[in-house]
Amino acid sequence: MKIKQLYTYPIKSLRGTTISETIVTKHGFPYDRRFMILKVHPDRYENMLVSSFPVMTLFLTDILFPEHDESGIGEIVVSHKIPGENESKTINIPLRPETSDLEIIGVTMHDSPTKAYLMDSRYNNWFSSCFGYDVVLAYLGENFRPVLFPTITSGPSKNSWLSTIHSNIPIIGRPKDDREQITFADCAPYLLVSETSLQDVSARLPEGEQMDISKFRPNIVVEGAESAWEEDFWGKVRLGDAEVNLLQNCVRCKSINIDYATGKPGTGEAGAVLKKLQKDRRVDAGAKYSPVFGRYGFLELRDQEKRIAVGDEVTVTARNSERTKWDWEGLG
Repeated sequence: MKIKQLYTYPIKSLRGTTISETIVTKHGFPYDRRFMILKVHPDRYENMLVSSFPVMTLFLTDILFPEHDESGIGEIVVSHKIPGENESKTINIPLRPETSDLEIIGVTMHDSPTKAYLMDSRYNNWFSSCFGYDVVLAYLGENFRPVLFPTITSGPSKNSWLSTIHSNIPIIGRPKDDREQITFADCAPYLLVSETSLQDVSARLPEGEQMDISKFRPNIVVEGAESAWEEDFWGKVRLGDAEVNLLQNCVRCKSINIDYATGKPGTGEAGAVLKKLQKDRRVDAGAKYSPVFGRYGFLELRDQEKRIAVGDEVTVTARNSERTKWDWEGLG
């Protein structure tokens, strides 16, 4: 098997950026989900996610990395494409904004809290003009959110590959108080999916239609698996020189039904992908109503800062005898 595609998502829930190579860190790919858009209400800010705000899929992102930027700062280039119009609006956002004068707010995702910085009005006004209502852009900065999977925070689950060797200690090389931090990513630093399983999803659509892999929001797309859904049992994979522990399934919501061309819920068969997967992919006992596609991963700390690239070999280095069970309280 090999890495077919790599994605990073500089602003949560906007379209992702394809990359050919990157380093890996304990918090995910560099610049992945370090920004987030919030809707302004009189008494609160509301997290904006594709499932509730499908128009977010009309915003495309690209990254000018610091090493390719004359200023050495780097930028996120966001383009807003309105259906039926030829031109798009764009704005450039610094990858690492200066935060000393920015207001700090609290942001909670899936009961996992953190602090973030409110970007200044030029960015907030631009996004508000695109959405047609008041929003703000929040920057995570040096802050992170705690991971709330009990089986991860307390060590491997009883069915995992590691539990037969170390039943009561955390994964080797990862301090317990350090391994539980994530960005604005939903539940884990990495999401790995298999192209072979994607082909199974596409086979459920009318002839000639293909499921768009980007709707599943992966970081890593693997090609060459012998059979669909075998990744359900992958416990650990080596991606080039880096190893990732796959500790949870990714359970799915209605966001995979969105039509990315219109920014609206999909119509026809493509708008019913979630229902199609519910027929036989509700395979996680901890989230019995949600179909599974992909695996959430956490980097082995000894591989921090190693580089991976499209085309790198992928090897399953550990398999689970049973599927893992979703246990993020309140989700699933």
